[in-house]
Amino acid sequence: MNFKKLKTNHINVLEFLIIVSLALFPIFFTYPYRINIFLTWEGAYRLYQGQVPFKDFGLPMGYAFWLIPAMFFKIFGPYLGTLVKSQVLYNLLAGFSFRSILNSLGLEPGLRFLGVFLFVISYSFFNFWPWYNHSVIVFEIVSIAFLLHGITKNGWKHHLSLFLAALFAFLSFFTKQDGGAFAVLITGILSLYYSVATKSIKAVGFYVLYLIIVSALFIGPILPYEFNYWFNYGQAPHYSRFSLSDIINEVMQKSLFLKLYLAIILFILIAKIKSWQYFLDEKKATLFIILTLAILGQAMVLQVTSYTPPDGNIYFHSFAFIFIVYFIKDQLDFSRIRILLPFVLIIFFWWSGVYWKYANRIIDRVFPKLEASKEDAREVISINTYKLEEDTTALDKSTWVLSPFKAFDKVYMPKETIAGIQRLLELESVENGSPKVLNMSELTPLAHTLGYELEVGQPLWYHLNVAMFDRELNFFRKRIESDYYDLVLFEIIPNLNNFYPYELQDALKQHYKKIDVFQAPRRNTLEVIEVYVRKE
Repeated sequence: MNFKKLKTNHINVLEFLIIVSLALFPIFFTYPYRINIFLTWEGAYRLYQGQVPFKDFGLPMGYAFWLIPAMFFKIFGPYLGTLVKSQVLYNLLAGFSFRSILNSLGLEPGLRFLGVFLFVISYSFFNFWPWYNHSVIVFEIVSIAFLLHGITKNGWKHHLSLFLAALFAFLSFFTKQDGGAFAVLITGILSLYYSVATKSIKAVGFYVLYLIIVSALFIGPILPYEFNYWFNYGQAPHYSRFSLSDIINEVMQKSLFLKLYLAIILFILIAKIKSWQYFLDEKKATLFIILTLAILGQAMVLQVTSYTPPDGNIYFHSFAFIFIVYFIKDQLDFSRIRILLPFVLIIFFWWSGVYWKYANRIIDRVFPKLEASKEDAREVISINTYKLEEDTTALDKSTWVLSPFKAFDKVYMPKETIAGIQRLLELESVENGSPKVLNMSELTPLAHTLGYELEVGQPLWYHLNVAMFDRELNFFRKRIESDYYDLVLFEIIPNLNNFYPYELQDALKQHYKKIDVFQAPRRNTLEVIEVYVRKE
Protein backbone atom coordinates (compact mmCIF):
# COMPACT_ATOMS: atom_id res chain seq x y z
CA MET A 1 0.00 0.00 0.00
CA ASN A 2 1.21 3.50 -0.84
CA PHE A 3 0.88 5.37 2.47
CA LYS A 4 1.10 8.74 0.74
CA LYS A 5 -1.92 8.13 -1.49
CA LEU A 6 -4.80 5.75 -0.92
CA LYS A 7 -6.04 3.71 -3.84
CA THR A 8 -9.76 3.55 -4.59
CA ASN A 9 -10.09 -0.06 -3.43
CA HIS A 10 -8.38 0.82 -0.13
CA ILE A 11 -10.88 3.64 0.40
CA ASN A 12 -13.75 1.27 -0.41
CA VAL A 13 -12.52 -1.14 2.27
CA LEU A 14 -12.19 1.67 4.83
CA GLU A 15 -15.75 2.83 4.11
CA PHE A 16 -17.05 -0.71 4.51
CA LEU A 17 -15.22 -1.14 7.83
CA ILE A 18 -16.45 2.21 9.18
CA ILE A 19 -20.08 1.57 8.27
CA VAL A 20 -20.21 -2.05 9.42
CA SER A 21 -18.15 -1.76 12.62
CA LEU A 22 -20.06 1.23 13.99
CA ALA A 23 -23.38 -0.33 13.00
CA LEU A 24 -22.51 -3.53 14.90
CA PHE A 25 -21.16 -1.65 17.94
CA PRO A 26 -24.48 -1.51 19.90
CA ILE A 27 -25.09 -5.27 20.03
CA PHE A 28 -22.12 -5.83 22.35
CA PHE A 29 -23.56 -3.77 25.23
CA THR A 30 -26.45 -3.65 27.68
CA TYR A 31 -28.58 -0.55 28.21
CA PRO A 32 -30.93 1.13 30.67
CA TYR A 33 -34.59 0.88 29.76
CA ARG A 34 -35.23 3.49 27.09
CA ILE A 35 -38.11 5.92 27.19
CA ASN A 36 -40.63 5.23 24.39
CA ILE A 37 -39.15 1.88 23.41
CA PHE A 38 -42.44 0.38 24.61
CA LEU A 39 -44.05 1.54 21.37
CA THR A 40 -41.44 -0.05 19.12
CA TRP A 41 -41.77 -3.33 20.99
CA GLU A 42 -45.57 -3.57 20.96
CA GLY A 43 -46.00 -2.64 17.29
CA ALA A 44 -43.40 -5.22 16.29
CA TYR A 45 -44.93 -7.79 18.65
CA ARG A 46 -48.39 -7.37 17.15
CA LEU A 47 -47.03 -7.86 13.62
CA TYR A 48 -44.98 -10.79 14.88
CA GLN A 49 -48.20 -12.38 16.16
CA GLY A 50 -49.88 -11.89 12.80
CA GLN A 51 -52.11 -8.94 13.66
CA VAL A 52 -53.14 -6.67 10.80
CA PRO A 53 -52.54 -2.91 11.16
CA PHE A 54 -55.72 -0.81 11.28
CA LYS A 55 -57.82 -3.97 11.45
CA ASP A 56 -56.47 -5.29 14.76
CA PHE A 57 -54.89 -2.10 16.09
CA GLY A 58 -55.06 1.56 15.18
CA LEU A 59 -52.23 4.04 14.86
CA PRO A 60 -51.95 7.61 13.57
CA MET A 61 -49.28 6.75 11.00
CA GLY A 62 -48.33 3.92 8.70
CA TYR A 63 -46.87 0.66 9.94
CA ALA A 64 -43.63 0.67 7.90
CA PHE A 65 -41.48 1.49 10.92
CA TRP A 66 -42.39 -1.83 12.58
CA LEU A 67 -41.63 -4.07 9.59
CA ILE A 68 -37.91 -4.52 10.28
CA PRO A 69 -38.27 -5.00 14.08
CA ALA A 70 -41.08 -7.53 13.46
CA MET A 71 -38.87 -9.41 11.00
CA PHE A 72 -36.10 -9.56 13.63
CA PHE A 73 -38.64 -10.78 16.23
CA LYS A 74 -39.37 -13.69 13.88
CA ILE A 75 -35.64 -14.50 13.71
CA PHE A 76 -34.39 -13.78 17.24
CA GLY A 77 -37.55 -13.71 19.38
CA PRO A 78 -39.74 -10.87 20.77
CA TYR A 79 -37.23 -9.38 23.19
CA LEU A 80 -35.97 -5.86 23.80
CA GLY A 81 -32.46 -7.02 22.95
CA THR A 82 -33.75 -7.99 19.52
CA LEU A 83 -34.66 -4.35 18.88
CA VAL A 84 -30.99 -3.41 19.29
CA LYS A 85 -30.13 -6.02 16.68
CA SER A 86 -32.75 -4.61 14.30
CA GLN A 87 -31.20 -1.15 14.63
CA VAL A 88 -28.01 -2.57 13.14
CA LEU A 89 -29.87 -3.06 9.85
CA TYR A 90 -31.22 0.50 9.93
CA ASN A 91 -27.68 1.83 10.45
CA LEU A 92 -26.27 -0.35 7.67
CA LEU A 93 -28.98 0.83 5.28
CA ALA A 94 -28.31 4.45 6.20
CA GLY A 95 -24.52 4.23 5.86
CA PHE A 96 -24.37 2.39 2.54
CA SER A 97 -27.20 4.47 1.06
CA PHE A 98 -25.47 7.72 1.98
CA ARG A 99 -22.30 6.38 0.38
CA SER A 100 -24.28 5.54 -2.75
CA ILE A 101 -25.70 9.07 -2.90
CA LEU A 102 -22.24 10.64 -2.79
CA ASN A 103 -21.01 8.15 -5.37
CA SER A 104 -23.90 8.96 -7.74
CA LEU A 105 -23.16 12.68 -7.36
CA GLY A 106 -19.63 12.09 -8.63
CA LEU A 107 -17.58 12.72 -5.50
CA GLU A 108 -14.03 11.45 -5.61
CA PRO A 109 -13.44 8.42 -3.35
CA GLY A 110 -11.44 10.30 -0.70
CA LEU A 111 -14.03 13.03 -0.24
CA ARG A 112 -16.78 10.41 -0.32
CA PHE A 113 -15.02 8.57 2.54
CA LEU A 114 -14.90 11.83 4.50
CA GLY A 115 -18.66 12.24 4.00
CA VAL A 116 -19.38 8.66 5.02
CA PHE A 117 -17.25 9.01 8.15
CA LEU A 118 -19.04 12.23 9.12
CA PHE A 119 -22.48 10.73 8.48
CA VAL A 120 -21.83 7.55 10.44
CA ILE A 121 -20.22 9.18 13.46
CA SER A 122 -22.66 12.11 13.67
CA TYR A 123 -25.94 10.41 12.84
CA SER A 124 -25.87 6.62 12.86
CA PHE A 125 -23.49 5.78 15.68
CA PHE A 126 -25.62 6.92 18.63
CA ASN A 127 -28.85 5.35 17.35
CA PHE A 128 -28.89 2.12 19.35
CA TRP A 129 -32.68 1.67 19.47
CA PRO A 130 -35.12 1.82 16.54
CA TRP A 131 -37.39 4.86 16.59
CA TYR A 132 -39.68 6.16 13.85
CA ASN A 133 -38.21 9.67 13.78
CA HIS A 134 -34.94 8.03 12.75
CA SER A 135 -36.23 5.29 10.46
CA VAL A 136 -38.28 7.79 8.44
CA ILE A 137 -35.00 9.46 7.45
CA VAL A 138 -33.26 6.13 6.80
CA PHE A 139 -35.98 5.12 4.34
CA GLU A 140 -35.75 8.56 2.74
CA ILE A 141 -31.98 8.26 2.27
CA VAL A 142 -32.40 4.79 0.76
CA SER A 143 -35.01 6.19 -1.63
CA ILE A 144 -32.75 9.06 -2.70
CA ALA A 145 -29.87 6.60 -3.23
CA PHE A 146 -31.95 4.41 -5.56
CA LEU A 147 -33.31 7.42 -7.43
CA LEU A 148 -29.91 9.01 -8.09
CA HIS A 149 -28.50 5.62 -9.07
CA GLY A 150 -31.33 4.82 -11.44
CA ILE A 151 -32.16 8.03 -13.31
CA THR A 152 -28.96 7.81 -15.35
CA LYS A 153 -29.42 4.12 -16.20
CA ASN A 154 -31.31 2.49 -19.07
CA GLY A 155 -33.46 -0.59 -19.41
CA TRP A 156 -34.40 -2.78 -16.48
CA LYS A 157 -31.84 -1.15 -14.17
CA HIS A 158 -33.57 2.20 -14.69
CA HIS A 159 -36.99 0.78 -13.90
CA LEU A 160 -35.90 -1.36 -10.97
CA SER A 161 -34.06 1.54 -9.33
CA LEU A 162 -36.99 3.93 -9.79
CA PHE A 163 -39.42 1.34 -8.43
CA LEU A 164 -37.24 0.79 -5.34
CA ALA A 165 -36.89 4.57 -4.93
CA ALA A 166 -40.69 4.85 -4.99
CA LEU A 167 -41.04 1.94 -2.56
CA PHE A 168 -38.72 3.43 0.05
CA ALA A 169 -40.15 6.93 -0.40
CA PHE A 170 -43.56 5.47 0.39
CA LEU A 171 -42.16 3.49 3.33
CA SER A 172 -40.75 6.77 4.63
CA PHE A 173 -44.17 8.41 4.33
CA PHE A 174 -45.80 5.34 5.87
CA THR A 175 -43.42 5.66 8.81
CA LYS A 176 -44.02 9.32 9.63
CA GLN A 177 -46.04 11.75 7.58
CA ASP A 178 -43.92 14.89 8.01
CA GLY A 179 -40.50 13.46 7.17
CA GLY A 180 -42.02 11.04 4.69
CA ALA A 181 -43.80 13.82 2.81
CA PHE A 182 -40.40 15.45 2.37
CA ALA A 183 -39.00 12.14 1.10
CA VAL A 184 -41.66 12.02 -1.61
CA LEU A 185 -41.23 15.72 -2.38
CA ILE A 186 -37.42 15.64 -2.57
CA THR A 187 -37.24 12.54 -4.76
CA GLY A 188 -40.01 13.95 -6.93
CA ILE A 189 -38.17 17.26 -7.42
CA LEU A 190 -34.90 15.47 -8.21
CA SER A 191 -36.58 13.29 -10.84
CA LEU A 192 -38.44 16.30 -12.27
CA TYR A 193 -35.21 18.30 -12.59
CA TYR A 194 -33.48 15.43 -14.36
CA SER A 195 -36.37 15.09 -16.80
CA VAL A 196 -36.21 18.83 -17.56
CA ALA A 197 -32.43 18.80 -17.91
CA THR A 198 -32.47 15.79 -20.26
CA LYS A 199 -35.64 16.88 -22.06
CA SER A 200 -37.22 13.50 -21.36
CA ILE A 201 -40.25 12.82 -19.18
CA LYS A 202 -39.04 9.28 -18.55
CA ALA A 203 -37.46 9.82 -15.11
CA VAL A 204 -40.28 11.73 -13.42
CA GLY A 205 -43.00 9.91 -15.35
CA PHE A 206 -41.99 6.40 -14.34
CA TYR A 207 -41.12 7.50 -10.81
CA VAL A 208 -44.58 8.98 -10.23
CA LEU A 209 -46.19 5.92 -11.81
CA TYR A 210 -44.31 3.54 -9.53
CA LEU A 211 -45.11 5.70 -6.51
CA ILE A 212 -48.83 5.47 -7.31
CA ILE A 213 -48.59 1.68 -7.77
CA VAL A 214 -46.72 1.18 -4.48
CA SER A 215 -49.16 3.42 -2.59
CA ALA A 216 -52.14 1.52 -3.97
CA LEU A 217 -50.60 -1.84 -3.03
CA PHE A 218 -50.06 -0.75 0.59
CA ILE A 219 -53.14 1.36 1.22
CA GLY A 220 -55.78 -0.47 -0.81
CA PRO A 221 -56.03 -3.60 1.40
CA ILE A 222 -56.43 -1.57 4.64
CA LEU A 223 -58.93 1.04 3.45
CA PRO A 224 -61.89 -0.99 4.80
CA TYR A 225 -60.40 -0.96 8.33
CA GLU A 226 -61.02 2.69 9.29
CA PHE A 227 -57.73 3.79 7.77
CA ASN A 228 -59.18 7.28 7.21
CA TYR A 229 -60.10 7.50 10.89
CA TRP A 230 -56.72 6.52 12.25
CA PHE A 231 -54.26 7.95 9.74
CA ASN A 232 -53.35 11.49 10.74
CA TYR A 233 -53.32 13.86 7.82
CA GLY A 234 -54.83 16.73 9.84
CA GLN A 235 -58.43 15.51 9.77
CA ALA A 236 -60.72 15.25 12.79
CA PRO A 237 -60.35 13.92 15.45
CA HIS A 238 -56.66 14.67 14.94
CA TYR A 239 -55.03 18.02 15.47
CA SER A 240 -52.49 19.38 13.00
CA ARG A 241 -48.95 19.52 14.37
CA PHE A 242 -47.78 21.81 11.60
CA SER A 243 -47.49 25.46 12.59
CA LEU A 244 -45.79 27.91 10.25
CA SER A 245 -45.42 30.33 13.16
CA ASP A 246 -43.59 27.73 15.27
CA ILE A 247 -41.25 26.91 12.38
CA ILE A 248 -40.42 30.57 11.72
CA ASN A 249 -39.81 31.21 15.42
CA GLU A 250 -37.54 28.16 15.72
CA VAL A 251 -35.52 29.16 12.66
CA MET A 252 -35.19 32.82 13.61
CA GLN A 253 -34.43 32.30 17.31
CA LYS A 254 -32.28 29.17 17.08
CA SER A 255 -31.14 26.91 14.20
CA LEU A 256 -27.66 28.45 14.20
CA PHE A 257 -25.98 25.63 12.25
CA LEU A 258 -28.80 25.46 9.71
CA LYS A 259 -28.60 29.18 9.01
CA LEU A 260 -24.80 29.13 8.90
CA TYR A 261 -24.76 26.29 6.37
CA LEU A 262 -27.42 27.99 4.28
CA ALA A 263 -25.51 31.28 4.24
CA ILE A 264 -22.22 29.61 3.24
CA ILE A 265 -23.93 27.58 0.50
CA LEU A 266 -25.63 30.65 -0.93
CA PHE A 267 -22.31 32.55 -0.91
CA ILE A 268 -20.69 29.66 -2.80
CA LEU A 269 -23.47 29.50 -5.37
CA ILE A 270 -23.43 33.26 -5.95
CA ALA A 271 -19.65 33.18 -6.48
CA LYS A 272 -19.57 30.02 -8.58
CA ILE A 273 -22.61 30.22 -10.86
CA LYS A 274 -22.41 32.80 -13.60
CA SER A 275 -25.55 31.98 -15.56
CA TRP A 276 -28.74 29.91 -15.41
CA GLN A 277 -27.32 27.62 -18.10
CA TYR A 278 -25.10 26.10 -15.40
CA PHE A 279 -28.11 24.26 -13.96
CA LEU A 280 -28.78 22.52 -17.27
CA ASP A 281 -25.16 21.80 -18.16
CA GLU A 282 -23.92 20.59 -14.76
CA LYS A 283 -26.50 17.95 -13.91
CA LYS A 284 -24.71 16.19 -11.04
CA ALA A 285 -23.72 19.48 -9.41
CA THR A 286 -27.30 20.74 -9.71
CA LEU A 287 -28.70 17.53 -8.24
CA PHE A 288 -26.29 18.07 -5.32
CA ILE A 289 -27.48 21.67 -4.93
CA ILE A 290 -31.16 20.74 -4.99
CA LEU A 291 -30.66 17.84 -2.59
CA THR A 292 -28.64 19.81 -0.05
CA LEU A 293 -31.00 22.80 0.01
CA ALA A 294 -33.98 20.46 0.31
CA ILE A 295 -32.37 18.59 3.22
CA LEU A 296 -31.74 21.88 5.03
CA GLY A 297 -35.36 22.89 4.47
CA GLN A 298 -36.58 19.54 5.76
CA ALA A 299 -34.41 19.83 8.87
CA MET A 300 -35.90 23.26 9.63
CA VAL A 301 -39.41 21.81 9.59
CA LEU A 302 -38.71 18.52 11.37
CA GLN A 303 -37.12 20.21 14.37
CA VAL A 304 -40.63 21.52 15.08
CA THR A 305 -42.89 18.68 13.91
CA SER A 306 -40.64 15.78 15.04
CA TYR A 307 -39.16 17.21 18.20
CA THR A 308 -38.34 13.88 19.88
CA PRO A 309 -35.43 13.29 20.05
CA PRO A 310 -34.23 16.92 19.83
CA ASP A 311 -31.24 15.94 17.64
CA GLY A 312 -33.26 13.82 15.23
CA ASN A 313 -32.57 16.13 12.29
CA ILE A 314 -28.78 16.32 12.53
CA TYR A 315 -28.31 14.29 9.37
CA PHE A 316 -28.26 17.70 7.62
CA HIS A 317 -24.67 18.24 8.83
CA SER A 318 -23.35 15.50 6.57
CA PHE A 319 -25.06 16.78 3.43
CA ALA A 320 -24.21 20.44 4.02
CA PHE A 321 -20.61 19.97 5.18
CA ILE A 322 -19.64 17.72 2.28
CA PHE A 323 -21.41 20.03 -0.17
CA ILE A 324 -19.33 22.98 1.09
CA VAL A 325 -16.05 21.05 0.99
CA TYR A 326 -16.87 19.70 -2.49
CA PHE A 327 -17.49 23.13 -3.98
CA ILE A 328 -14.52 24.94 -2.39
CA LYS A 329 -11.89 22.20 -2.43
CA ASP A 330 -10.25 23.40 -5.67
CA GLN A 331 -7.26 21.13 -6.26
CA LEU A 332 -7.30 19.24 -2.94
CA ASP A 333 -6.70 15.53 -3.50
CA PHE A 334 -8.56 13.68 -0.75
CA SER A 335 -6.94 10.39 -1.67
CA ARG A 336 -3.71 11.77 -0.17
CA ILE A 337 -3.37 10.92 3.50
CA ARG A 338 -1.87 14.32 4.35
CA ILE A 339 -5.10 15.92 3.10
CA LEU A 340 -7.63 13.33 4.25
CA LEU A 341 -6.28 12.62 7.75
CA PRO A 342 -6.54 16.21 9.11
CA PHE A 343 -10.18 16.37 7.96
CA VAL A 344 -10.92 13.03 9.63
CA LEU A 345 -9.36 14.25 12.88
CA ILE A 346 -11.33 17.49 12.71
CA ILE A 347 -14.60 15.58 12.30
CA PHE A 348 -13.61 13.16 15.06
CA PHE A 349 -13.00 16.11 17.41
CA TRP A 350 -16.09 18.01 16.19
CA TRP A 351 -18.42 15.10 17.03
CA SER A 352 -16.65 13.96 20.19
CA GLY A 353 -19.92 14.23 22.10
CA VAL A 354 -21.32 11.05 20.56
CA TYR A 355 -18.50 8.81 21.79
CA TRP A 356 -16.99 10.71 24.72
CA LYS A 357 -19.56 9.50 27.25
CA TYR A 358 -18.31 5.95 26.63
CA ALA A 359 -14.63 6.84 26.62
CA ASN A 360 -15.14 8.99 29.72
CA ARG A 361 -16.16 5.95 31.76
CA ILE A 362 -12.70 4.49 31.18
CA ILE A 363 -10.92 7.80 31.76
CA ASP A 364 -12.79 8.33 35.04
CA ARG A 365 -11.38 5.05 36.31
CA VAL A 366 -7.83 6.06 35.39
CA PHE A 367 -8.11 9.70 36.45
CA PRO A 368 -10.83 9.93 39.13
CA LYS A 369 -12.55 13.28 39.51
CA LEU A 370 -11.89 15.29 42.64
CA GLU A 371 -15.27 15.52 44.32
CA ALA A 372 -16.04 17.57 47.36
CA SER A 373 -17.89 15.97 50.24
CA LYS A 374 -21.24 17.40 51.29
CA GLU A 375 -19.59 19.00 54.31
CA ASP A 376 -17.07 21.09 52.36
CA ALA A 377 -19.04 21.51 49.11
CA ARG A 378 -19.64 25.18 49.92
CA GLU A 379 -15.90 25.79 50.00
CA VAL A 380 -15.02 24.00 46.76
CA ILE A 381 -16.46 25.82 43.77
CA SER A 382 -16.26 24.14 40.37
CA ILE A 383 -18.44 23.29 37.40
CA ASN A 384 -19.75 20.35 39.43
CA THR A 385 -20.49 22.23 42.67
CA TYR A 386 -21.42 25.82 41.83
CA LYS A 387 -25.11 24.84 42.13
CA LEU A 388 -26.19 23.47 45.49
CA GLU A 389 -29.75 22.46 44.68
CA GLU A 390 -30.34 18.89 43.58
CA ASP A 391 -33.24 17.16 41.88
CA THR A 392 -34.45 15.07 44.79
CA THR A 393 -36.77 13.07 42.52
CA ALA A 394 -34.04 11.93 40.09
CA LEU A 395 -33.32 8.22 39.94
CA ASP A 396 -29.74 7.01 40.25
CA LYS A 397 -29.34 4.84 37.14
CA SER A 398 -26.05 3.46 38.46
CA THR A 399 -28.12 1.30 40.83
CA TRP A 400 -30.24 -0.23 38.05
CA VAL A 401 -29.78 -3.95 37.45
CA LEU A 402 -30.21 -6.29 34.52
CA SER A 403 -33.70 -7.66 34.14
CA PRO A 404 -34.13 -11.42 34.77
CA PHE A 405 -37.12 -11.53 32.37
CA LYS A 406 -36.45 -12.73 28.84
CA ALA A 407 -38.68 -10.14 27.14
CA PHE A 408 -36.56 -7.42 28.80
CA ASP A 409 -33.32 -8.96 27.54
CA LYS A 410 -30.14 -6.82 27.78
CA VAL A 411 -31.94 -4.04 29.66
CA TYR A 412 -31.24 -2.44 33.03
CA MET A 413 -34.15 -1.33 35.19
CA PRO A 414 -34.67 -0.06 38.75
CA LYS A 415 -34.73 -2.84 41.31
CA GLU A 416 -38.16 -1.60 42.35
CA THR A 417 -39.48 -2.11 38.81
CA ILE A 418 -38.18 -5.67 38.67
CA ALA A 419 -39.68 -6.39 42.10
CA GLY A 420 -43.01 -4.95 40.92
CA ILE A 421 -43.02 -7.21 37.85
CA GLN A 422 -42.25 -10.20 40.07
CA ARG A 423 -45.26 -9.36 42.24
CA LEU A 424 -47.41 -9.23 39.09
CA LEU A 425 -46.29 -12.75 38.20
CA GLU A 426 -47.49 -13.93 41.61
CA LEU A 427 -51.04 -12.58 41.17
CA GLU A 428 -53.70 -15.28 41.10
CA SER A 429 -55.19 -14.08 37.79
CA VAL A 430 -51.75 -14.27 36.15
CA GLU A 431 -50.84 -17.64 37.63
CA ASN A 432 -54.15 -19.07 36.40
CA GLY A 433 -53.21 -18.05 32.86
CA SER A 434 -54.58 -15.77 30.10
CA PRO A 435 -55.72 -12.84 32.25
CA LYS A 436 -57.59 -9.93 30.69
CA VAL A 437 -55.11 -7.07 31.01
CA LEU A 438 -55.24 -3.37 30.18
CA ASN A 439 -51.60 -2.31 30.23
CA MET A 440 -51.45 1.47 30.20
CA SER A 441 -47.75 1.53 31.02
CA GLU A 442 -44.45 1.57 29.18
CA LEU A 443 -43.78 -2.03 30.19
CA THR A 444 -45.41 -3.44 27.05
CA PRO A 445 -43.12 -6.52 26.99
CA LEU A 446 -45.20 -7.71 29.95
CA ALA A 447 -47.53 -9.20 27.32
CA HIS A 448 -44.83 -11.80 26.73
CA THR A 449 -43.76 -12.05 30.38
CA LEU A 450 -47.26 -12.38 31.89
CA GLY A 451 -48.67 -14.34 28.95
CA TYR A 452 -51.78 -12.30 28.21
CA GLU A 453 -53.39 -11.70 24.81
CA LEU A 454 -53.25 -8.19 23.38
CA GLU A 455 -56.64 -6.68 22.67
CA VAL A 456 -57.61 -6.13 19.05
CA GLY A 457 -59.52 -3.26 17.50
CA GLN A 458 -57.90 -0.76 19.83
CA PRO A 459 -55.08 1.82 19.61
CA LEU A 460 -51.47 0.74 19.61
CA TRP A 461 -50.75 3.21 22.40
CA TYR A 462 -52.84 5.43 24.62
CA HIS A 463 -51.71 9.04 24.26
CA LEU A 464 -54.98 10.97 24.22
CA ASN A 465 -55.61 13.02 21.04
CA VAL A 466 -52.45 11.62 19.48
CA ALA A 467 -52.98 7.87 19.26
CA MET A 468 -56.48 7.53 20.76
CA PHE A 469 -59.47 9.79 20.88
CA ASP A 470 -62.80 10.31 22.67
CA ARG A 471 -64.31 7.18 21.11
CA GLU A 472 -61.55 4.98 22.55
CA LEU A 473 -61.60 6.87 25.85
CA ASN A 474 -65.30 6.10 26.27
CA PHE A 475 -64.74 2.47 25.24
CA PHE A 476 -62.11 1.85 27.90
CA ARG A 477 -64.07 3.73 30.56
CA LYS A 478 -67.14 1.53 29.96
CA ARG A 479 -65.02 -1.62 30.18
CA ILE A 480 -63.54 -0.44 33.46
CA GLU A 481 -67.00 0.41 34.80
CA SER A 482 -68.21 -3.10 33.87
CA ASP A 483 -65.24 -4.84 35.59
CA TYR A 484 -64.11 -6.34 32.29
CA TYR A 485 -60.38 -6.54 33.11
CA ASP A 486 -58.69 -8.85 35.59
CA LEU A 487 -55.68 -6.56 35.85
CA VAL A 488 -55.03 -2.93 34.91
CA LEU A 489 -51.68 -1.15 34.95
CA PHE A 490 -51.70 2.65 34.86
CA GLU A 491 -48.49 4.66 34.60
CA ILE A 492 -48.32 8.14 36.06
CA ILE A 493 -46.02 10.56 34.20
CA PRO A 494 -46.71 13.94 35.81
CA ASN A 495 -44.93 16.15 33.27
CA LEU A 496 -46.66 14.69 30.19
CA ASN A 497 -50.10 15.76 29.00
CA ASN A 498 -52.49 12.76 29.10
CA PHE A 499 -49.81 10.36 27.91
CA TYR A 500 -52.09 7.93 29.69
CA PRO A 501 -55.55 9.52 30.08
CA TYR A 502 -56.15 10.65 33.65
CA GLU A 503 -59.89 10.30 33.15
CA LEU A 504 -59.34 6.54 33.05
CA GLN A 505 -57.27 6.69 36.23
CA ASP A 506 -60.24 8.39 37.92
CA ALA A 507 -62.51 5.58 36.71
CA LEU A 508 -60.08 2.99 38.05
CA LYS A 509 -60.01 4.61 41.47
CA GLN A 510 -63.80 4.45 41.58
CA HIS A 511 -64.42 0.95 40.22
CA TYR A 512 -61.22 -1.04 40.87
CA LYS A 513 -58.99 -1.78 43.83
CA LYS A 514 -55.41 -0.50 43.82
CA ILE A 515 -53.16 -3.21 45.26
CA ASP A 516 -49.68 -2.03 44.38
CA VAL A 517 -47.53 0.85 43.14
CA PHE A 518 -44.01 0.41 41.85
CA GLN A 519 -41.31 2.48 40.19
CA ALA A 520 -41.52 3.07 36.44
CA PRO A 521 -38.24 2.73 34.50
CA ARG A 522 -38.01 6.45 33.82
CA ARG A 523 -36.15 9.51 35.07
CA ASN A 524 -37.51 10.15 38.56
CA THR A 525 -39.35 8.75 41.55
CA LEU A 526 -42.61 10.55 40.68
CA GLU A 527 -43.13 8.32 37.63
CA VAL A 528 -44.77 5.17 38.95
CA ILE A 529 -47.03 2.34 37.79
CA GLU A 530 -50.25 1.66 39.69
CA VAL A 531 -51.68 -1.88 39.79
CA TYR A 532 -55.47 -2.36 39.90
CA VAL A 533 -57.61 -5.48 40.21
CA ARG A 534 -61.36 -6.01 40.49
CA LYS A 535 -62.97 -5.20 43.81
CA GLU A 536 -64.07 -8.25 45.73
